[in-house]
Amino acid sequence: MKATAFAALALRGLLRNRRRALVTLAAIALGFAAIALFAGYTHNIYRGLALQAIHGELLGHLTLSKRGMSREGKLEPERYLLTAGEIARIGELLRHEPDIRLVAPRLTLSGIVSNGRASTIFIAEGIEPAAARALQEGMRKEMTAAQLAAHDGVRALDEDKADHVVFASGLAEILHLKPGSQAALLSNTLGGQANALDVTVAGVFNTGNAGSNDLAAYMPLELVRNLYDAGGRADRLTLLLDDVAHTEAVRTRLLATCKRAGLDLEIRTWDEQSAFYNQVHGMFDMIFGFIFCIVLTVVVMSVANSMGMAVVERTREIGTLRAVGLRRGGVIRLFVAEAALLVLLGCGAGLLLTLAVLYGINLAGISYVPPNQTAPVPLRVDLDAARILFTALMMAIVGALAAYLPARRAARQPIIDALGHV
Repeated sequence: MKATAFAALALRGLLRNRRRALVTLAAIALGFAAIALFAGYTHNIYRGLALQAIHGELLGHLTLSKRGMSREGKLEPERYLLTAGEIARIGELLRHEPDIRLVAPRLTLSGIVSNGRASTIFIAEGIEPAAARALQEGMRKEMTAAQLAAHDGVRALDEDKADHVVFASGLAEILHLKPGSQAALLSNTLGGQANALDVTVAGVFNTGNAGSNDLAAYMPLELVRNLYDAGGRADRLTLLLDDVAHTEAVRTRLLATCKRAGLDLEIRTWDEQSAFYNQVHGMFDMIFGFIFCIVLTVVVMSVANSMGMAVVERTREIGTLRAVGLRRGGVIRLFVAEAALLVLLGCGAGLLLTLAVLYGINLAGISYVPPNQTAPVPLRVDLDAARILFTALMMAIVGALAAYLPARRAARQPIIDALGHV
């Protein structure tokens, strides 16, 4: 029997009991829409977290440092810092890489900040002001007005004002610091001696993370080097690429290049450095898998129930088809095609429902404050084509399998018994 004939018979079979077919189709459509919408929501969350890590936290796409810096650098910082000569040499090697837009030396510093009456600890990132603005630029198009206002404090760093720093809003609030206020920084040098400098608050920013918003600060790289007495050294180089998709390929090439040049470096990607991104990604993947399994179970039970009842009601029809020459395999294929058609129609209806709800949510402009965050973020849903296609394929497969067993049982029934079924 031709495929078109099978499709026509399958559609005719579905239309015999429209009410049952519509109920099953509705269950499939709602389940499919629920999965597709949650997949789109998580896709948007992942994209937002990636932008926050790469551009908001100024991690860049890749970080180069001496091997062992991430593990032993805090205990023996002088041993693992990159010297000015090494930075220049690495920069020369990276200059020939077409995918790299920016190479920014960085230096982390911790110490005590005081307003003259009270003091607290801080953790500062030393970075050249122009590099900080370039790193942050990739996120500005995705930000709401509130998010732009929260992050714009970092842009207050100025190359011509080496003693101007920006503090996280929580840290500034603890010490009642505002733009234009004076503060004193105290830190240890590489040699273990105390060093202090007076600075001016250039701006205030929001890290977006409740755990770091009362600790973080950004300072011009030269200011941190002076406090640390580090000369022209840096603890790492931050690389910004043209495309996040090239991250792993660029890392592989750079590792080979550095090895040939005799440089023992480790290169970490942005997602390896962002523990928060990995934790959230793992949590949402687990939730998606849980929801997917529940919806898949509902689809299997709905299709199995619908096909089981259809097989019982159409036993005499099956006997007639067998009597006119249709083989057992043909009967099985007929009911499997019917189930697959039902699932595909349900997925199609679910996709239309998904698009309608997605458009409504994105148009509504809803915002919320996620856990461990300090600023509201917009609630948006993307269209995750890969997961939508995977969901439709899996539903079609399990729907066909759910129809296989009752169809196989009916096909094995003797023709005489099937024709005499009441």
